[in-house]
Amino acid sequence: MKVFIIGIAGGVGRRVAKQLARVGDQPGGLVRRPEQAKALASAGIRTVPGDLVAMSVGELAAVLRDYDAIVFSAGAGGKQGDAATTRVDGDGPGKLALASKRAGVRRFILVSVFPEAWRERRMNASFEHYMVQKKRAETQLVRTDLDWLIVRPSALTDAPGAGRVDLGLAKVHTEIARDDVAATIVELLRTPSLNRLILELTGGGVPICEAVGAMTVD
Repeated sequence: MKVFIIGIAGGVGRRVAKQLARVGDQPGGLVRRPEQAKALASAGIRTVPGDLVAMSVGELAAVLRDYDAIVFSAGAGGKQGDAATTRVDGDGPGKLALASKRAGVRRFILVSVFPEAWRERRMNASFEHYMVQKKRAETQLVRTDLDWLIVRPSALTDAPGAGRVDLGLAKVHTEIARDDVAATIVELLRTPSLNRLILELTGGGVPICEAVGAMTVD
């Protein structure tokens, strides 16, 4: 399976790529800096120099050809200002969806965010803007005719993965290891019958393969 990952140098995207590469799949993705390409190459992962924001839909489509699926796990997350958040988190998935349709790649997994993430805290205006842009990206994707899947993980940690999660249509926001988010995405990629769904994901007690399998039961 050939999977193109936007955000391949990030916390979740890098883990998805490495898990795919370990079992013989072919992950690829865009990188903006040579050191990112070098680090991923050491794990046997091929990358393409490029910038989602700067590239046209046509340029992205040319890169995506021959891939089987796309994972969008990139995010400015408010760290580079509201304008960057709008371009990456808000505009990015819709732009990539147009490119994927042009390239003939139907499977598209978007890593999003819980709508109630940290609502118990008093977050600043930048975080609120980030949440609005993530929601806007979801609405753009669900209007397409792609085989989309939206995954909303709860608060991310760098703790070692447990291999167990809580996955479903509506979950309580807690936290989850990035390792487990990546492993769940890989399992979802192998389950093409699951599409046009919004799934929420937290840490839990169900083995990942079973949690995904349960979602396929009518």
